[in-house]
Amino acid sequence: MTLFGLSEPVIRLLAFSTIFIALAVFELLAPRLERDEMRGALKSRRWVTNLAMVVLSSVALRIVFPLAAVGTALWAQSNGIGLFPMLGLPLWAAGILAFILLDFAVWLEHVVSHKWPWLWRIHRMHHADTGFDLTTALRFHPLEIVLSMIWKAAVIIALGAPPVAVLVFEIVLNGAAMFNHANIKLPNAVDAVLRLIIVTPDMHRIHHSTDPRETDSNYGFNLAIWDRLFSTYIQTPRLGDTGLEIGLSEWRDGRHTANLGWALALPFRFPPKARPLPGSDQ
Repeated sequence: MTLFGLSEPVIRLLAFSTIFIALAVFELLAPRLERDEMRGALKSRRWVTNLAMVVLSSVALRIVFPLAAVGTALWAQSNGIGLFPMLGLPLWAAGILAFILLDFAVWLEHVVSHKWPWLWRIHRMHHADTGFDLTTALRFHPLEIVLSMIWKAAVIIALGAPPVAVLVFEIVLNGAAMFNHANIKLPNAVDAVLRLIIVTPDMHRIHHSTDPRETDSNYGFNLAIWDRLFSTYIQTPRLGDTGLEIGLSEWRDGRHTANLGWALALPFRFPPKARPLPGSDQ
């Protein structure tokens, strides 16, 4: 797929690079939290691991699922498959609906990854990061990335989502995830307005709390409506926006959690002490 004479991978790479650099500069100029995990040598080790993880995930995805999201949409379109073509919806309506429904699908997938133990074992690598900055948004296990793409592909085929809408969604989702994981300080008034529509860093940081009650909240990566709609929204963490403890209570040593090999093996590790799944009554 090409747009403005550029191929889909080039468009996505340009968007990713631009957003990443802008947020990295913002983090330096106006950091929200200033902790050991977000500076110095430990930050460097975290960044190397988290950036390496996105490279490994991208390679795994291209090997296991070469079509990816946009390719799947193009295939569905060429075969006239999906709900939207069946209903004869105009492109603009199908595009808007596809964006909203794909966002809900990602939110739902995120909730399920916390509720189902075998998915949580994979997803917890994302939460094991004891720091919280834009690279945390890239810290997903390759297994999770592949499973996530299979789920998105199924939704795309079922809807018959327009390829251009899928491309826009993928770019926005990736950029939004980096934004709401960024270690940046927004004015309170700006944050209050933004979080009515999209997920902000102060809103999503609560989800990375070591407190299971807070981990079981604020699942959104992009649109903020789903957590309010399904009563999983928390406005302020128990210890305050700058006081909450980030990561998993089972693993607190940043030297381990920032290690690439340790992170890749985490789905197969047993925690040193029992921890109930987020949202459980245990």
